[in-house]
Amino acid sequence: MSTEVSPPKFPFSRPSAALPPAEFAKLRATNPVSRVELWDGSHPWLVVKHKDVCSVLTDQRLSKQRQRPGFPEMNAGGKAAAKNRPTFVDMDPPDHMRQRSMVASLFTRERAETMRPHIQATADALLERMIAGGCNPPVDLVEQFALPLPSFIIYGILGVPKEDLEYLTKCNATRSNGSSTAAAASNANSELLSYIGKLVDKRMEKPEDDMVSKLVVEQLKPGHIDRLDAIQISFLMLVAGNATLVNMINLGVVTLLEHPQQLADLKANPSLAPAFVEELCRYHTASSFATRRVAKEDIILNGQLIKAGEGIIASNQSANRDEEVFPDPDKFDIHRKRGSEEALGYGWGEHRCVAEGLSRVELEVVFSTLFQRLPNLRLGIPHSEIKYSEPSQDVGIPELPVVWD
Repeated sequence: MSTEVSPPKFPFSRPSAALPPAEFAKLRATNPVSRVELWDGSHPWLVVKHKDVCSVLTDQRLSKQRQRPGFPEMNAGGKAAAKNRPTFVDMDPPDHMRQRSMVASLFTRERAETMRPHIQATADALLERMIAGGCNPPVDLVEQFALPLPSFIIYGILGVPKEDLEYLTKCNATRSNGSSTAAAASNANSELLSYIGKLVDKRMEKPEDDMVSKLVVEQLKPGHIDRLDAIQISFLMLVAGNATLVNMINLGVVTLLEHPQQLADLKANPSLAPAFVEELCRYHTASSFATRRVAKEDIILNGQLIKAGEGIIASNQSANRDEEVFPDPDKFDIHRKRGSEEALGYGWGEHRCVAEGLSRVELEVVFSTLFQRLPNLRLGIPHSEIKYSEPSQDVGIPELPVVWD
């Protein structure tokens, strides 16, 4: 009689609210490289220690190409999407850096810093409009602030006319909101793609000073990429980090309200915003399933043989709570003393999020501004009624009713 135990089902579920799955801590202590079972019956490897995750994400013997047999897809939608034309996030060297470099200069930390006044002005304008509307009944912070802020910024970089901002933001909300029906989300996705296609065509006729024009002038017209590539790259930059950033704003607000002394510290000293953002991006990992690979050849990882063709899920969510790297990792501490170690919320290695610099500046603006303008901002519902994403999905808050005095 066989006594072999089937691998546990993955993704694991959060026990409640935004708490990470308990299975990660157990595996870090007992079985840091182990098999799990996905929805399709496949058995990829799950890697949970910080050092091992970093190793996976920098190992050239592992592939990011989703078209390769054995690449772990988290659901049927992901498997279908893997058949689409890839962008640089799904490419290996040298194609990855060749395409990534077409837009990377627009998203450096230095470039983002030059945009800080514009981001600040956008945040101020959204808050002015929100405050003017009052909070009786409670206001959904997502609809009024957390969603439009990053949306307006990325649309501006792409070259979307101001008069189209509201329309596209609504499309993107429908596309990414977990409560939307599958049909509504699919239609919104198609509308966004169609819009980007028309914008590419307009910039073919009349280029301007924006990302779509840069792709058209430097890459499409010389024949380095085709029209579909230009559309897909632009669409990727439009949607890739938007929902994640919205969720990080919401999670940041809730986390501060859960830690009133640290909120008081931030109110008294808004220059703590970068330290708060750093800890927020360690404590909450709003994009935890993107760091996946498939082995191109046999490798040994932490004493475990991973054979060619086997998939790997490198959990940056688990790595961000690794006790060997972050002492007392389940404690949120804006004053946490940090050395050279880094959290992995933005990934690691050459596939690290291309827009990390912009994302950090946006979050710093939000959390150096929000509670200064609204020092008495608080939940408009009981804490127990906050709606979180499904427990087996990336942690997020699709709506957040708030009030203020």
